[in-house]
Amino acid sequence: MAVLGVAGYALDVPDLDAGVAFYCAAGLVPALADDRALLSCPGAEGPCVTLLRAGTRMRLHHVTLRADALDEISRLVPQHGGALVDAPAGWDTAGLWVSDPHGVLFHLIEGEAAAAEPTGPRFAINAPGEIVRVRRSAMAPVGSYAPARPRKLGHVALFTPDVMASVAFLTDAFGMGLADRAQDVVAFCCARQNSDHHVIALAKSPGTGLHHASFQVADPDDVGRAGQALANAAGRGHWGFGRHTIGSNFFHYIQDPWGSWFEYYADMDFIDDHALWEPTVYGMEDAMANWGPPVPADFVHNYQAESGQ
Repeated sequence: MAVLGVAGYALDVPDLDAGVAFYCAAGLVPALADDRALLSCPGAEGPCVTLLRAGTRMRLHHVTLRADALDEISRLVPQHGGALVDAPAGWDTAGLWVSDPHGVLFHLIEGEAAAAEPTGPRFAINAPGEIVRVRRSAMAPVGSYAPARPRKLGHVALFTPDVMASVAFLTDAFGMGLADRAQDVVAFCCARQNSDHHVIALAKSPGTGLHHASFQVADPDDVGRAGQALANAAGRGHWGFGRHTIGSNFFHYIQDPWGSWFEYYADMDFIDDHALWEPTVYGMEDAMANWGPPVPADFVHNYQAESGQ
């Protein structure tokens, strides 16, 4: 039994129109239904983001994970400090609804591993001693590029008051693997087979909530191009272009209307078999980036944990 990957997440938001505008600018495709909006990556079969009009602040409602052997997971969840709960009103009753030891809500659905990702032109770099691009330019004129589009939701990063307790729950109850961590401040968990470096990331905070959701694009050029376009459209904070040490991915983060973050990424480390992977405990100097611009002052501020939430 194990979690196979992330399928989506849902947010309570005070302004549905603002949320739809942000995610549409990010390249997702909307569908509206009464008090909620469903947003999908172009070409995907179903939504990966659900926005529900509720409350006066943004709040993480739940994270949806694909998994197998749900019966076994249901047995393990109470043993490791979680609880099986009823589906919230208005939500799908299929699968398992689980509250973790800190009250974060997960919806586990039976599902296969993600389908093979469509391929595109290879990102070719002329390097010293290895010339792979000859008699052609790497870059077309600016105006010839269509807007970059997210290919999939790769991972979500969650705030937690106890990173290592959350890691223990994800590994022991959900069958995930610890990929790497930076002391007990941030940690990264993967599926045990054929997984991006992380499916769920964890960041220490006084309360729970969503830190960021991360969407794959084709290559580093798309990270920079899409990141700058969304930063211009959103008009809030952003961080990038840069590259992480942990996971190795290129990144650009853009702040959503409520202070959380949306990440574009490319070139993530891949773990085909967690049993053959050796997790590393990094110093805090590697917790954020290997290189990039200065980290915004509120990048790790949990607005959802403020009084009045």
